[in-house]
Amino acid sequence: MSRPATALRALAASLALGPCALAALAEKTDKDKPTHIEANRMSSDDARRLSIFEGNVVLTKGTIWVRADRIVVRQDAEGFQLATATGKPVRFRQRADPKGDKEGVWTEGEALRVEIDDRKETIELFDRARVVRDQDEVRGEYIFLDQRSEFFSVSAAKGAPPTSPEGRVRAVIQPKTKPEADKPAAPAATPGAR
Repeated sequence: MSRPATALRALAASLALGPCALAALAEKTDKDKPTHIEANRMSSDDARRLSIFEGNVVLTKGTIWVRADRIVVRQDAEGFQLATATGKPVRFRQRADPKGDKEGVWTEGEALRVEIDDRKETIELFDRARVVRDQDEVRGEYIFLDQRSEFFSVSAAKGAPPTSPEGRVRAVIQPKTKPEADKPAAPAATPGAR
């Protein structure tokens, strides 16, 4: 087989491995969208079910956007993927499904390593982790997100002194405004009051 044909086959195989690994991050319709990956280098090992993208890697799929120095995608025998992205930092962005008449909110995150498990529908952020969702922000050395239950937890670095920045979890939670219909009416003016 010619070298260009082998490269095309490897690219097709790696694109087949890569897209589903990020479905856990996305709105439900993202899983039906094509995946676009740009990188400086790519290699694929069909026997090991492994694809590696290196050098200014940018992945987009629907509302998902990931930028990393390197993304490694492994596929198990049942077709589920585990993607590990590394960088200084890895950054991702995705939009959640709309709820009622409200548009889906954006979630943005960054860490030195991000692992996305398609089977478990989880995302783990390691080392200098930060997640912002709808203007709320959490920071820690480790953040775990469960996409099925919308549960998350944040941990400080193990063994770090509580006085160091790595020894504390930080959160900023914005006040949620109520819709106009739920707000109490302003008190009526008393006649003759000045």
